[in-house]
Amino acid sequence: LRGHFAEAVALDEAAFRIYAGLYRYDRAPLDPRAERVEERERWRVERVSFAAAYGGERVGALLYTPRDVPPPWQLVVYFPGSGALHQRSSEDLATYPFDFHLRAGRAVLHPIYKSTYERGDGLVSDNQDTSRSYRDHVIMWAQDLSRSLDWAETRPDLDHAKIALQGVSWGGAVGPLLAAVEPRIAAMVLVSGGLEFQQTSPEADPFHFAPRARQPALMVNGRYDFYFSVERSQQPLFAALGAPPERKRHVVTEGGHAVAQDVLVREATDWLDRWLGPVR
Repeated sequence: LRGHFAEAVALDEAAFRIYAGLYRYDRAPLDPRAERVEERERWRVERVSFAAAYGGERVGALLYTPRDVPPPWQLVVYFPGSGALHQRSSEDLATYPFDFHLRAGRAVLHPIYKSTYERGDGLVSDNQDTSRSYRDHVIMWAQDLSRSLDWAETRPDLDHAKIALQGVSWGGAVGPLLAAVEPRIAAMVLVSGGLEFQQTSPEADPFHFAPRARQPALMVNGRYDFYFSVERSQQPLFAALGAPPERKRHVVTEGGHAVAQDVLVREATDWLDRWLGPVR
């Protein structure tokens, strides 16, 4: 375990530019495919796929759009918890972590990131380490998110200027890195996340990227979280985030790793209404 984050030294700007360059990719054709549409009571689910930024692979994604609000829809891109590394199918995904955005009138895009669901490749832990394999996976996760936004830009029914990132647990930990390398993200909601204690290479470490994540950022955590403690993990991440004090907020609920859903719904909806604008 690494020591206190307060004693760590962040990357200087020149080093950060070098590391951020690892996340760039060639804008090759997307070769998008619409695979299936499912109509549900309050929203529609479209399963799509498109070319990944690496290795000749394809990224699947689920686009959820509200049925009672006309387009163009603001978009929330979702990054799941580590359970996605253990599940081998994205069929019948639970929507409770993000369906309140649909009820508020926003669309949600859930990419199937490398190593998750049917894209499993043997990686079964989100714990950071110093291996090149872990570093390469972090880069692929970021590129999957960016390619998903490339695909979203082909959709005239999505508002390309009003995109938020919601990361939960694992997604809440890696979210600042994703936002730092993806300027199309306009706001962040980090749920049950924090800084991880395992050592990793600087080019894959959210601690080094958090100061460059300058988007308005909401963190919602539990006071008794046994993964990300308030003092040692949550607060150091909040302090490291690059948004000025008036553009970031840390809400600590009376719970553990799973936060109080009513608080999350209220805080996240208010935050996106504030920084993306209310849904028409």
